[in-house]
Amino acid sequence: MQRQIVSHEQWAAAREQVLTEEKQLTRMRDKVNARRRELPWVKIEKDYVFDGPNGKETLADLFAGPSQLVVRHFMFGPGWEEGCVGCSFWSDHLGGALPHLEHRVVTVVVVSRAPSTDCMKTAIRTSADASPLSCRDCCTDYHSVMETRGMCLGC
Repeated sequence: MQRQIVSHEQWAAAREQVLTEEKQLTRMRDKVNARRRELPWVKIEKDYVFDGPNGKETLADLFAGPSQLVVRHFMFGPGWEEGCVGCSFWSDHLGGALPHLEHRVVTVVVVSRAPSTDCMKTAIRTSADASPLSCRDCCTDYHSVMETRGMCLGC
């Protein structure tokens, strides 16, 4: 792509237009985030089993101690060599936030569809700070991953 070279005034006008679009995008993201926070809660009646560094744990086990639990989907499918680039980036930068979350009695776990042994290898390689867990059902039941005709559409 050949870029134009323009005067400072032309650049400032073009930048102002992009800034207007960025502000519109921010307002739209704020609206979507508010709608997500307003979603109704769902009673979890299924006995999910998470496999991780502490062996098999139920959802209730993950709440042992903290009053709040953040379950983050990490796109890492069975047979993959490594996780999603974006998820890996997010996971790599979680460490700085954990003390703040723990102070507010929040625990963070990262859940993927890959077997727990693969999750642990990735966690060690990336120095992940959150507990890496494996639970196929949880990922598909809550639409972090959508499967159609045996194909995964999302990881």
